[in-house]
Amino acid sequence: MLPLSLLKTAQNHPMLVELKNGETYNGHLVCCDSWMNINLREVICTSRDGDKFWRMAECYIRGITIKYIRIPDEVIDMMKDDMVMKNRARGDSRPGRGNPGGRGRNAPRGSLGGRGKGAIGNVRHAPYMKAKE
Repeated sequence: MLPLSLLKTAQNHPMLVELKNGETYNGHLVCCDSWMNINLREVICTSRDGDKFWRMAECYIRGITIKYIRIPDEVIDMMKDDMVMKNRARGDSRPGRGNPGGRGRNAPRGSLGGRGKGAIGNVRHAPYMKAKE
């Protein structure tokens, strides 16, 4: 489970963000980008000491300043369900390990092996026969 995909799943859900300087922000996630910069709405900011509070309609937090993010368990469950559904949708369309269709180690590239010989098999290892005169 990747953090950015988890954040994208958490859109429109409440979350708590603690910054490296000790301030905390409680609000609903609006969006995030690949640098983990986030936009929150209906935000309550708490000072480092916990004695001052500010209410904001929205705020922008740079990803580099974030210490940790707390999201509801239901978002994590939604993410797990999405992963299960994606794996089911893939099914057997992707060859697994050891399947020559996936062309892992020691798997032939042609239909029956050989280099451009077509479908006659691996000619390199077949004994050569001289034509009778």
